[in-house]
Order: sequence, then structure tokens, then C-alpha cells
Amino acid sequence: TAPPKPTVTLQPSITQLNSSVIYSGETVIVRCEIHGGEGAQWTYEWRRGQVNIPETSNKYRVTVTESDSGGYSCRGKRSSSWTEWSDNITLTVLSPPKPTVTLQPSWTQIYSGETVTVRCEIQGGEGAQWTYEWRPAKLNTPPTSSEYKIIRATKSHVGGYSCRGRRSSSWTEWSDITTLTVLYPPKPTVTLQPSWTLIYSGEIYSGDRVTVRCEIQGSEGAQWTYEWRRGQSNIHETSSEYRINSVTESDGGGYSCRGTRSSSWTEWSDSTPLKVIAPPKPTVTLQPSWTQIYSSETVTVRCEIQGGEGAQWTYEWTPAKLNTPPTSNEYRITVTESDSGGYSCRGRRDYLLTYWSDIITLTVSCKLIT
Repeated sequence: TAPPKPTVTLQPSITQLNSSVIYSGETVIVRCEIHGGEGAQWTYEWRRGQVNIPETSNKYRVTVTESDSGGYSCRGKRSSSWTEWSDNITLTVLSPPKPTVTLQPSWTQIYSGETVTVRCEIQGGEGAQWTYEWRPAKLNTPPTSSEYKIIRATKSHVGGYSCRGRRSSSWTEWSDITTLTVLYPPKPTVTLQPSWTLIYSGEIYSGDRVTVRCEIQGSEGAQWTYEWRRGQSNIHETSSEYRINSVTESDGGGYSCRGTRSSSWTEWSDSTPLKVIAPPKPTVTLQPSWTQIYSSETVTVRCEIQGGEGAQWTYEWTPAKLNTPPTSNEYRITVTESDSGGYSCRGRRDYLLTYWSDIITLTVSCKLIT
């Protein structure tokens, strides 16, 4: 009978070899097995591809470089009889992958008191038994790990982080440096955003609408939760802003906020005052200023709101005939006797209505013909 066909096996000194991939610097044992030929005195012949390898034993040990990649086969000789060549087994030798240092959460700028995980990731090296080396050296207290959780970060954690991995006798390159910056959380600012164009030192009229906003400069994109208070009383609101559609005097006071992200709190903002006052009472004026005029003369009726300059008002009048839209704060009238009567106005801004003005009475007389 013909001698049995040999089989080539690889026995790396690492725990797991995936598709015969091994990294340069690692050690592998290549063995030629002739099943059923145990005990016989064999001489072996080896080749990688079509190139002979000067080895006559049934196994040899190689600390590999990339030039050792290829298809390995063997055959055996006993007396003058050769076996067939074995099937090829392919050994692929790669440079060890370059690790990457990642941070979780992924931002490189965190605030003191927050928690961050520093992780060394070796792409394509999953399942292998790696040991790790870190810079800075303080992370290398045994056992070294692929990740470290920094709880309540301080300024001492600022710096560049880099890692490399070792498997068997093979080291990866050092990863690129990932820099971690630890800052004190910024101090928020409370702003008031009324829907009109002018606000006087936080002074607002009851019935108006206002948006109170907490702004944390330099931390855009971060996931903050907010805490609010008016004076020393907490407000049940966790978003960065809230709207009061119709303020009352009970909404007046000093507003402050702070933000939390992870386990880090900002300072409380400075207090921003909101003063809620009664709406102003308009005044109706006439130009010319006398209240008794003759028919066919011209008079301007004007609604004046003291302290409300710059705001976007709409107006309501009595008599009702002045309320054809768009209503205005003044009308120029060439009068007839039907224009006699009492004139009064009020202003509207969002949900705010002022009081009605006092009535000013206009008397139109027939013009005497001399």
C-alpha cells in the first residue's frame, strides 16, 4: 500500500489563531503529521510555496516575520518510499494592528467631577489574549487592562493617553495620543427673552409673555439637565428654558439656574431679576389741545402709553368706528358734529391688555358764518 498522505498543522503559542493569521514577532510550530506512520523512521522534506525549506525533522519552530507568510506543505520518506505532498496550509503574517485610544463619553473635554472611560481598542485583534501597556505610566498598576474608568475626574487626569498591546512576544505600535482636558464647569447665565423689542432692566408688565433661558457658554452639544430656582424656591423645570405665557406679580423675583452632566454640577448662575408691574394706563391727547372745535376743522387723536416706548403695541378705541384695521395709535379727523363724544383707548401686547385711558370729551360745534 502507498504511504499515507501527511497533514501540516500549526501550533501557535497563542490561545487562539484565527484563519492561520499571526503577527510578526510571534512564534509558531509547524508540524508534519503522518497518521498511521507512528514509530517509523521518517525523513521529512518541506516547502513554502515551491521553495524548499532546509528542515528534515517533523516539526520546526519559527519566530515569524512577514516573509514567513505562505502555503506550507511536507512529505515523508521511509527507506526509498516517499509519501505524497500534503495539502497546503496557509500562514498569513501581518504587522500587529495599531491600537486606538477611545473615550466614553466620546468628548475629549470633560468637567471636573465627571466620569470617563479610557479604552484601548485593537481592531482585528478580537478574541486574542492581549496584555496592555499604557502611557501615562500610572495606569500600569497590575493587572493592566484594556480600559480604565476615571471616576470624578480632576485636573490630575489632564494629558495625553496612549497604549500598545502584547500577544506572545509580539508588540503592537503605540497608538496615537488622545488628549483629555478637564475643566471646571462653566458658570451659566440666565437671560430673559420677551417677545417685544425692548425690556427695561427685567421690568415686565403683568399679562406679558417671557421666556427664561439658562445658557452655558462653551458647552454646546453637551447633554445637560437643569435645575432652577426663583429666590430660594425651587422651580419644577429641567430643560434649558421655559416660557411664562402670561406673567403675574407672583412670577417676579431673581431667577438662577445650574446644569448637571454626568455627575458634574456647574455653579449657580448669578440671579437675574424679573420685576412684574401693573400695565401702564394710556392717555388720550388732542392736537390742537382744545376739546371744543368747529365742524370741518382737523384734529389728531393720539393714544400715548408712557414707559411703553419701543414695544409692539396694537390699539383698541372707543368710539368703535376707529377700530377698522389696522388700528393705529393716532387718527387725523376732519370733524363733523357726529364726531362729538368721549374718546378712550387701551393697548395690547401679546396677552397683555392695559387699562382703558380716562375719557377725553370732544365737542364739535357748527361753525358760525359771519
